Amino acid sequence: MTEPVVAVQGLQKYFPVQRGILRRTVATVRAVDGVTLAIAPGETLCLVGESGCGKSTVGRLILRLMQPTGGRILLRGTDVTTLGEAAMRPHRRHAQMVFQDPYASLNPRLTAGMIVGEPLENYDDMAGADRRAKVAALLERVGLRAEAMHKYAFEFSGGQRQRLGIARALALDPGLIVADEAVSALDVSVQAQVLNLLMDLQEERGIAYLFISHDLGVVEHIGHRIAVMYLGQIVELAPKATIFAAPLHPYTEALIAAAPIPDPRARTERIVLEGDIPSAMNPPSGCRFHTRCPIAVARCRTEAPLLRQVAAGHAVACHLRP
Repeated sequence: MTEPVVAVQGLQKYFPVQRGILRRTVATVRAVDGVTLAIAPGETLCLVGESGCGKSTVGRLILRLMQPTGGRILLRGTDVTTLGEAAMRPHRRHAQMVFQDPYASLNPRLTAGMIVGEPLENYDDMAGADRRAKVAALLERVGLRAEAMHKYAFEFSGGQRQRLGIARALALDPGLIVADEAVSALDVSVQAQVLNLLMDLQEERGIAYLFISHDLGVVEHIGHRIAVMYLGQIVELAPKATIFAAPLHPYTEALIAAAPIPDPRARTERIVLEGDIPSAMNPPSGCRFHTRCPIAVARCRTEAPLLRQVAAGHAVACHLRP
């Protein structure tokens, strides 16, 4: 079996809530609470869920942009969970990120060539001419002209800026790219172009993607497997085709039912979830979804379900589903 590019086990991230002049901790926000997943080379794992469920925090933890509260992060087989900055530095070249906002993630004082060349300057001992040649090749590969290396970020359109961000992420030939809502700020036609570019790059280079999104249409296009998050925990994990054809968790069913279908003649049965999303600072006892679940029983209010395998590659955290 191929070793995963990244694997996380029981990943946790708690944020203390501090108040008063003495900044005493009065509560804890459980943003990520026991996430376990793995991504193989050349695979796209899509992480979906409502805003605030912890998707982006998982991505930042995997890249060690945040220090986890608990659990393990294995990057190319190496446990990087507690490494200090100096020890972590060699591993950072293997995992890169494409951010949601293609403008805010680019330094406005640097040219495109400097932005893409900066990782090479930091990690590779390359002559200036070789570095410029590689930057030009990267820009052309993502659909920008080599002359664009002399332009600044404000001179590009939104889609071009995101291509520039992708070129920067590719500079060090990473095995993993975390794409956090990477196309949500783009027009629909540009979204398709960027998604197809990411898929082509994956086929060429065998890159693994953790693709974080709330758009199930985008997820259906690019994903291989889908992990559904709710209030800091994964409630269902399965291949894309299985999730869309036969979801098991009631929350997954509601998400899919709420997704728009580009066919005016199509009719779907909407699943209305009543009540507000509970606070991650004070999550419900038992199953965290039971306060909104249409099929919850007494057991759901007291006993937290485990994420268990119910079929090959299909795991679900629900007492009432096989």
